[in-house]
Amino acid sequence: MIFYTRHRSPLGPLLLAATEAGMAGIYFDGHRHFAGLGSAATADWSAADHQPWLALAKIQLDEYFDGKRQAFDLALDPQGTPFQRQVWRALGAIAYGATSSYRQLAQAIGKPGAIRAVGAANGRNPLSIIVPCHRVIGSNGDLTGYAGGLERKRFLLALEQAPAAVRMPAAAITAVAMASSSAGSMDLAAAQSLD
Repeated sequence: MIFYTRHRSPLGPLLLAATEAGMAGIYFDGHRHFAGLGSAATADWSAADHQPWLALAKIQLDEYFDGKRQAFDLALDPQGTPFQRQVWRALGAIAYGATSSYRQLAQAIGKPGAIRAVGAANGRNPLSIIVPCHRVIGSNGDLTGYAGGLERKRFLLALEQAPAAVRMPAAAITAVAMASSSAGSMDLAAAQSLD
């Protein structure tokens, strides 16, 4: 069962989704790759403002937007393929205030030729903000696509004061992503331990 609630943010309303095991999604209005409430994909979702993971996510998101939180401490339960989950674990290793390129991310997961596939998995990340896909930029430093829109990506990077020049080395991403992978879970706290 997936529970959901809405939450206000400086980027507009967010739709937060969680299972009993952890956070399953954070979606913006107009979020690419999310059909929205009322679609067949969300027909069995249940509104639950006080579900524990949703309540904790609201608090931590508010702290993040207030500049008081740089890492999230939430259990995660995103649905995706093993490859997508591998990419999402690697995303969690990109430190607050830093960025990485799609190429670095592909290298970090041991698939240097899978840059486009990494980009596609990045775009399908259901946990916007918490799993920081906004920290991925083009190899030339340009901002590239973001499921929530480029204006939101700019806002998040500015909030974190993440200039394109501050790059997280692929080796650092690899070390954390591999440790998380061997645990077999989406351990965001471990993935963000480099912060």
